Amino acid sequence: MSEKMYEEAWNYTMEMLHNEYKSQNKEKEFVFRFNMKYVEETMDSITVSVSSQFLKDMMEKYKSFEIVQEKLREVTGQADIKLNCIISDEAGKTVEHSVVEPVEKKRNDERTESEKNSVTKIQPEVKEKGKHSTLDEKFTFESFIAGENSNFAYNASIVAAKEPGKKYNPLLLYGGSGLGKTHLMQAIGNYIHKNNPEKLKICYVSAENFTNEFILSTKEKTTTAFKNKYRNLDVLLLDDIHFLQGKEATQEELFYTFEALSQKKAQMVFTCDRKLREIKEMTERLVSRIGSGMIIDLQPPNYETRVAILQKKLDILGKQLKLEVVEYIAKSIESNVRELETGLIKVLGYMDLIGEEPSLEVVKKLLQDLISTNADSNISLDAIVKVIADNYQISVSDLKGKKRDKKFALPRQIAVYLSRELTEITYTELAQEFGKDHSTMMHSYEKIEGLIKTDPSMSSKIQIFKREIKEYKK
Repeated sequence: MSEKMYEEAWNYTMEMLHNEYKSQNKEKEFVFRFNMKYVEETMDSITVSVSSQFLKDMMEKYKSFEIVQEKLREVTGQADIKLNCIISDEAGKTVEHSVVEPVEKKRNDERTESEKNSVTKIQPEVKEKGKHSTLDEKFTFESFIAGENSNFAYNASIVAAKEPGKKYNPLLLYGGSGLGKTHLMQAIGNYIHKNNPEKLKICYVSAENFTNEFILSTKEKTTTAFKNKYRNLDVLLLDDIHFLQGKEATQEELFYTFEALSQKKAQMVFTCDRKLREIKEMTERLVSRIGSGMIIDLQPPNYETRVAILQKKLDILGKQLKLEVVEYIAKSIESNVRELETGLIKVLGYMDLIGEEPSLEVVKKLLQDLISTNADSNISLDAIVKVIADNYQISVSDLKGKKRDKKFALPRQIAVYLSRELTEITYTELAQEFGKDHSTMMHSYEKIEGLIKTDPSMSSKIQIFKREIKEYKK
């Protein structure tokens, strides 16, 4: 490892934290809680210094060291990197040394007075082979129910996990929302993390977060740290690459990241909600690179697979439902696994509240809205926009235009919300349709989602609009 390889990662980490606090108008808190300086590093640690026992105690109280350590792990992609702390007087003389160590160990240790006076042990997060900092441990191959729709993707993912960088590299999984792409991608990461004795650098990241990190690194002039983080990985798991459409600079960075990882034979896995060639404004050379390996699509699960998924979920939760109820849910919700599980959770929630298993008739009523929405998977954006524009007596061009008056803003937000609820269209695509940016589309959705929860009249309007849109489609 080159000398001070982590120093730039440290600077990048502190800048990220500084920006987070600054955006919340908490800059003084940042200065107070993170007043530490980089000193040195080893292969798996960074040592920082603080100027007094008081400051160190204060930072321990606010978990400052843990926060920095976790950010460092995200930035470097090294899940076991440790943060050490020394206390130095004003002349720079070291008067105390401390190491971040497990929270549970610190709670259970009975330290002597001499230990307390000489070494302050700051709580670390030691992630053995149980959990990785960027992966969700519930996503495993064991918890994935494969059927005719997903057998190929499931088996290819296992091969990629058992022989990372050797077979099916890169691997691209594509298909509609809720079909298990992210589950399989993270299952690959979890398997590699748990079954390889060497310390492999694994990173799961959404394309949106990859983009945001890249933009921040460009703005803060820390692109070297960004490149070191991603180009030194052993396994890159990049989710939802369709988000990158139209983002030329980020695509260029991903291209060079791909080239660097290819040279070191790192395993790469990508997911997308459509065929690679259908992503608008994606550079040909990036499409060529990502599409150079194994490409597999996932289809909606068939009836038998849906039943098996529901039964597996019930086993995990330790719950039971009548067979006729399970079969009804499986027959009624066909589009994706996420909707299927949502229906099951709704039924189980009712059962927990009432204290008894619901009848089939009750289940039908409980899932009425979910099933009716699920059945209308072919609703178009044009139909949604037309219905909302007609209801508010405005033109489609005004609805999709830039006017910010409430007369146009609210209908526009409702159209965005219904587009996300009734179609598979992404925020990026909506942004292109409405001439806005991605964050504005997200804000529109969240605004209406919040109103539905607090304003009964809005909730009622949304249900009426849904019915009218379905009728319009017919």
